[in-house]
This record gives sequence, C-alpha cells and structure tokens, in this order.
Amino acid sequence: MARRRRGRSSNNQHRETPQNRRGRVPYKALREPALFAKQSGYETEISHEKLTIAQARKGTPAQRPVRVYADGIFDLFHSGHARALMQAKNVFPNTYLIVGVCSDELTHKLKGYTVMTEDERYEALRHCRYVDEVLRDAPWTLTPEFLKKHKIDFVAHDDIPYTSAGSEDVYKHIKEAGMFVATQRTEGISTSDLITRIVRDYDIYVRRNLQRGYTARELNVGFIKENKYRLQNQVDKMKETVRTVEEKSKHFVNRVEEKSQDLIHKWEEKSREFIGNFLELFGPDRAWHAIQERSGRMLQALSPYSSPRGSPSSSPTRRRSVSPDSLPPSASASPPSSPFSPKKRNRSSIKATSGY
Repeated sequence: MARRRRGRSSNNQHRETPQNRRGRVPYKALREPALFAKQSGYETEISHEKLTIAQARKGTPAQRPVRVYADGIFDLFHSGHARALMQAKNVFPNTYLIVGVCSDELTHKLKGYTVMTEDERYEALRHCRYVDEVLRDAPWTLTPEFLKKHKIDFVAHDDIPYTSAGSEDVYKHIKEAGMFVATQRTEGISTSDLITRIVRDYDIYVRRNLQRGYTARELNVGFIKENKYRLQNQVDKMKETVRTVEEKSKHFVNRVEEKSQDLIHKWEEKSREFIGNFLELFGPDRAWHAIQERSGRMLQALSPYSSPRGSPSSSPTRRRSVSPDSLPPSASASPPSSPFSPKKRNRSSIKATSGY
C-alpha cells in the first residue's frame, strides 16, 4: 500500500494540468520575444467555438485559450501602454493576447505623425512580457471578417469612446456584440504628454544633444541658434564652476568656524583654570599671609643686621638692637672719625687762624 501511495503521489506531481501548461507559456515568453501574427490568419485544428464573457471568466482548457485582441499606435511605448496590456492579459484566467499595431502610413493619415517608425513600434511590443503575438499593419476599424480571420474572442480597450474616421466610437459595434472588455487608462502618462514635455523644454533638449555630439544640421538648428545654444552652455558651465567654488568656500568657512569655536572653548577652559589657580593662591584666605611674608623678606633684604629703635623685628632670627645707655662709657664713645669728618676740618681751621 505504501508503494502504491508513493507511486500515486509521484504521478500526481508529474501529471500535466491546464495550470502547469499555462505556467510554461509566460516562462517561454520571458525568454523570447513575441511572435508575429500571420497575415493569412490563425489556423488551428481545434474547434474554435464562440465564448461568452461568463464562460471565459470561469476558465477554458489549456488548448483553447481565450484570444484577446488589443490595438493601438503605441508610439513612445511607456508604462501606460504596458499597464493596459497587463490588464488585457489578466482579464481572463487563460488568455492569449494579440496586439495589433497600425502602420506609419495609416497612422499619419488618420491621426498624425509619429516619433517612432512602425518597425520600432513593432519591436517595442514584441519585447513586452504580456504580449503573446504582434499583428503588423493592423486595421483602423475592426470588421467581422477580420475578427473571424484571426479567431478573436474579445477586444480590450479603455471604455472612453474613441472618435476617429468619421465615427463617434470605433468600438461601438464591438460593444454591441458583447465582445468588448474594458481596461483602465493610467493617468499622468501618455504619448501626447511626453511630446508636450519635449516641446515645452525644446531649448534644453537641443542644448543637451549639442553637448552630446549631435550636429546643428541633425537637430535642424540654424547657425545663429547653434551659437546661441553653445554660448548658453558655456555660461552654464561657468555658473556651475562658480557654484562649485562657492560650495567649497562655504565648506572651508564652516571648517574654520568650527576650529575657531574649538579654540575659543579651549581658551575659555584655560582661562577658567588660570583664574581658579590665582584665586586659590591669592584669595581672601591666603592673600594677607602672602603679603606679610613678602614684606618681611623685603625688610630683611634692606636691613639684615639692625633696625630702628622701637621697630618690631619682622624676622625671628634677627638680633635685638642694643640702646646706647646700656653700653659702658668706652663703648658709648663715638668711634674715631675719618680725616675728612667735619670736626677735623674745624680744628685745622682753628690752628690756621691762631698761627696767622
């Protein structure tokens, strides 16, 4: 029993289902570009019966996908186009998306000039991941013969009436036949919007392409405008250089300011430290003691051995001065005067007068 169960489980794993078959199609589509539709139409041996929207939404066998057709110009292929095709691809569980692209001749005649050529637009659609097949030179109006030829089940487009070729809505008969499925437009992006941006900023893009090596002739620009644009490019370069220098100078000034602030903070810290040390040494508690100590040293330096009578000794090691009354008579006698003392001069002057 265990072996049978394992065998059944392995068979279930390798059994091919419509979901597995559908899973292989996108994988292949992501590795290769979409195919081109045959001009002769779609040929198949499988019966292609008409489907209703309800039947298509329930799902169809893998060998009978729902063939959905979406057409357009697809000039300057952008995200709005891709989102519309994504909606058309996912409108039914099993969808085969065919995209019709109108030629340059038909588009220029009925709508206007395109930026991209028809071959460029074909290739853009072939490399969109949601597209299974690209139909070249698609018709402007869809006829019953065209729908039958390519076995188209439904047509996908936004629900806004499309007025063109003398008709109020080219999809009116498709809607009446119940073959129309609506998609939503992406606001803010369209081919016309992109062209409007380019026309609005025409000078900027011309100058851009001149800088990238395109010639004035390729850009359809005259001699005067070419020189004007080149002069503007030079002016812009100078402005950019000045702006760069200003930014560098601002950066340098900011660095100098930061360093100056650091120096100021350091100076303030040092000054506070100096003031604190000064107050610690010469504050109210120690100032008088320092003054007394310095005055005593000054007096000792001026009179190291004696001091006037009655003056207190500032130094504890200084000897006490002796008064003249306490000395003996011999000691109290005045010391011998020098030959040039005033008393000696008086005696000599007396002798001279007496001899005269």
